Amino acid sequence: MEYVNTRNKSYQEYKEIIDKETEIELEHYINKMKNKKAAMVNATSFGGGVAEMLHSYVPLAKDMGLEMDWWTMKGSDEFYHVTKSFHNCLQGQEGRLTEEAKKIYLKYNSLNAENIQEWNYDYVIIHDPQPAALIDYLDTRGKTKWIWRCHIDTSLPNEEYWDFLYQYIKKYDACIFTMRDFVKEDENLNKLNFITPSIDPLSSKNIPLKREEAQMIISRFGVDINRPIITQVSRFDPWKDPLGVIDAYRIIKKEFPSVQLVLIGSMASDDPEGWDYLYRTLRRAGEDYDIKVITNFNGVSHIEVNAFQTASDIILQKSIKEGFGLTVSEGLWKGTPVIGGNAGGIKYQIEDGISGYVVNTVEECAERAIRLLRNPMIAEEMSEAGRERVRKNFLITTGILNFLKLFDELDD
Repeated sequence: MEYVNTRNKSYQEYKEIIDKETEIELEHYINKMKNKKAAMVNATSFGGGVAEMLHSYVPLAKDMGLEMDWWTMKGSDEFYHVTKSFHNCLQGQEGRLTEEAKKIYLKYNSLNAENIQEWNYDYVIIHDPQPAALIDYLDTRGKTKWIWRCHIDTSLPNEEYWDFLYQYIKKYDACIFTMRDFVKEDENLNKLNFITPSIDPLSSKNIPLKREEAQMIISRFGVDINRPIITQVSRFDPWKDPLGVIDAYRIIKKEFPSVQLVLIGSMASDDPEGWDYLYRTLRRAGEDYDIKVITNFNGVSHIEVNAFQTASDIILQKSIKEGFGLTVSEGLWKGTPVIGGNAGGIKYQIEDGISGYVVNTVEECAERAIRLLRNPMIAEEMSEAGRERVRKNFLITTGILNFLKLFDELDD
């Protein structure tokens, strides 16, 4: 296991954004949690929404006066190939869980537990399947409350993978899902909770940028700021459907020949399949120079993502399967209309027809985008509604408050 150091955060700065009711509740629970200690555990410290959230959650919680640490697992390619299969198959993909895959999974959970010298936490929050078996190797139940936080849709999982994982997660004191729809029907889990992911409004990815500043940043990537821009920010993953995004763009381009498409993805250490799907995306894009495929290896960091989301005319998140899709809230927070796939937490973030559109097909996605490009007034109205929805529901301060409430419940 590796300890993750994070940059400092100032809770005082967030008080200028959140509503008074949230602030009062936070102060109440912070005072109740004095002298308590929590640990967040996940697979990687960069790439993907979980790592991104924890880079904000942990330091902000510390500045609030809470003791919170962050640990990540050490693994090799063989482990991440296995856990990628877990990720896919728990969302319903077909596949067989071999005995060899089980051995690899348990080997790395055991190895990561072995190098822990002390584990003196009141609450341990395990994120997703990768570290779920740690509860067997760091058995501190009785003095520690174990919480499993699932970020993916396990409503219709591959039964082999679910049955194997269930033998561990049934031991947890509480389980958190993004929404009730993600829980396997009639499954018996302890203290079921529902907490949505959330964005950090003061991170470099979400701080306010003037449109002119954003345009200057994105122009460095060969984008023409005087022409319409449609952007999707996500991993290169079949569930995010970048190939379908390109197909939708080509329909849009028949109506708006000047439109440009930007696909931005971060290549994560725990996603070995990402490179293969990046190459598939590049092949689908072909020699269309109005399609820009950009990764963190092209110099894209959070501020560049912020700039693209701010300066784009439309943000897409055309996922087929989705845990939550933080890029939806990010786009809405910046006042950019968002079109999302009718999957997972996307449909919870977007009020269809009010703060954006929820779509089921390539053709529907293209039709909604054309409507927004033709009607800037509709886009402007959606922008205002989307930003307010995020402020009320999907900021990090609300996320931390929900965790504190759960900690308090577990102490009763």
